[in-house]
Amino acid sequence: MTSTGEGNTELRVARIERGWYSQEAAAEGVSRAGQVALRDDHFTVSPRTYRRWESTRPGWPRGDYATALRAAFGRAPEHLGFTPPPGHPARQQHIPEPPVDRRMFLATGSAAALSSLAPDDLTPRHLDPALVDYFYRQLDGHYAADMMLGPRELIPTVTEQYRLISSLARRANGDTRDGLVHVGATYAVLAGWLHQDAALWADAAYWHGIAQTDALISGDPDLIAYTISNMAHLRADLGDGRAVVALCERALTDQRRLSDRIRANLMYQQAHGAALLGDRRAVDRLLDQASRATERVDPAIPWGTAARRNAHYTAVQRATCYGRMGHHREALALWDHITATMPPTARRDTGVYLARQASAHASTGEPERAVELAAESARIAHDTASGRHRAELDRLREAMAPWRDDRLGHQLDAALTTAA
Repeated sequence: MTSTGEGNTELRVARIERGWYSQEAAAEGVSRAGQVALRDDHFTVSPRTYRRWESTRPGWPRGDYATALRAAFGRAPEHLGFTPPPGHPARQQHIPEPPVDRRMFLATGSAAALSSLAPDDLTPRHLDPALVDYFYRQLDGHYAADMMLGPRELIPTVTEQYRLISSLARRANGDTRDGLVHVGATYAVLAGWLHQDAALWADAAYWHGIAQTDALISGDPDLIAYTISNMAHLRADLGDGRAVVALCERALTDQRRLSDRIRANLMYQQAHGAALLGDRRAVDRLLDQASRATERVDPAIPWGTAARRNAHYTAVQRATCYGRMGHHREALALWDHITATMPPTARRDTGVYLARQASAHASTGEPERAVELAAESARIAHDTASGRHRAELDRLREAMAPWRDDRLGHQLDAALTTAA
């Protein structure tokens, strides 16, 4: 039994070694294995059940789950971090765990790829340099799909592509290897963001860590700072303003080495950290500086240019920061303009912005309008399955607390049921 204060690490390591980089992917994989082993096409393991198995109290799986786990991982539950209950045969049999190569992949940038590579696969070979451009073109498509679909549809695709890129990088030579490591880091950043958007915080931190390691291997100052800005974004979503400011200040220590787009990314995130700390003056200063830097960015660059590709980006950051500081009327003026002019291809972000706009209306004494916006936002949340979006709807519910027990409160509950 290896469940610790950090959860069932035995099962977590087995999952990563199996090539399932999120708990959702593992739930699907165990479901498929169980369907074959049990000859039951309707057998499923829900993500919620799987998350419990990786928690500090995984319990003991029921019979069909145990069969599926054994089929999926090739090991009995007692060798996957589960403690047999008193009287269970597994307590008396003391079956030794089969020998498994326990590489500690969690600290390396190529963690996902290493788990399935045999030594022969690591032999250097020539690979076409055009592969690097190919993966960057794919990345642009993933960015577009993320805006329309939300995270859960893309997580399996993006993490599997990172695994392929990392595998190729370990076998490539020279500039091609450097390019693959570089593009792999950008895929890891995207994987981190997708898990973050799905509110899978531990997996998000894991993927941001992979991105940072690959960036350090590349030695590119822009890429290293870019991964730091994304980790700062994660800490902002977790409400840790001091960590956000510290990360961004450290990355901006030598700004002369950084491009405008990376400087802008860091300043935007630092503004959110300042907002969490209630520093209005720093928020406005950082956002003004970031906006000027953004204007000089070439949007054709394949990564790190979200601020340049979104015409409302600076206004969104300002409105979000103002909302975090309680300046709801100023935020509302921005949200009203932003949501009225968002492109249809940005469906997921539009839903998030509508939720923030609704919270601003509720906070300024306009609950009727808040409920109207909530209904539209909840429909999008249902379609995109964004955990970050649902968190915004939870904050809206808090803003609507004064009307909880009257007609508007009931209408809000009905609207938000759609998101659930």
